[in-house]
Amino acid sequence: MTTIYLVRHGQASFGAASYDKLSPNGELQGKILGQYFEKILKEAPYVVAGSMQRHQQTANFALAECFPEVQIVTDSAWNEFNHQQVFAQYDPRFNEPHLLREDVAKEESPRAYLAKIFEGAIGRWTGGDHHHEYDESWPNFKNRVETALQNLCDELAKTKPRYAVVFTSGGVISVAAGKLLELSPNKTFALNWAIANASLTTLRLVGNEPQLLSLNEHHFIKAADPQLLTWI
Repeated sequence: MTTIYLVRHGQASFGAASYDKLSPNGELQGKILGQYFEKILKEAPYVVAGSMQRHQQTANFALAECFPEVQIVTDSAWNEFNHQQVFAQYDPRFNEPHLLREDVAKEESPRAYLAKIFEGAIGRWTGGDHHHEYDESWPNFKNRVETALQNLCDELAKTKPRYAVVFTSGGVISVAAGKLLELSPNKTFALNWAIANASLTTLRLVGNEPQLLSLNEHHFIKAADPQLLTWI
């Protein structure tokens, strides 16, 4: 029976010109994740990563700590939705990442402020009236993720590795979990906001059908250094 670990990437570079790069914290989170994998995985896993830089970097930092010889299968079907476009369609100021960073810095509760923006932007994207305004609509993103998960499960059912690890993003993990739990879009993206950087969501493969075992495990990061826990 195969166990699948869905990994959210380490902390990226929020507010920078390019979000798609790990911060120093993100690099350390990847290393801690790899050290945890070394303890819990009894053999080398089958590894897949999205094609985004933050996915590849997290995979490389983690695998260097446990299974440096493992080859990474790159599959862009595991990439995140275009969060910058989703934010910008909700409020055009967010076409400029530094404006978002400046607004957040002014807030007494930055996380609450971002949560409000996130809720509004996601509500617009998933609401059904504006699908044509996005490069990838909500239905297309949902279908892409669900297809990627099923294709992976079909492949693993044939090859039967003991473990598989997928390095991806919070939105992707939320959609996968939402599919298995039959959640609404609102409840699906409530999960997204809670998923910590470099956390694990664990699935068990029964035949070629995934079952959710755990969501958003991040105790190993907290045990190493509580200050390293991040969600953005």
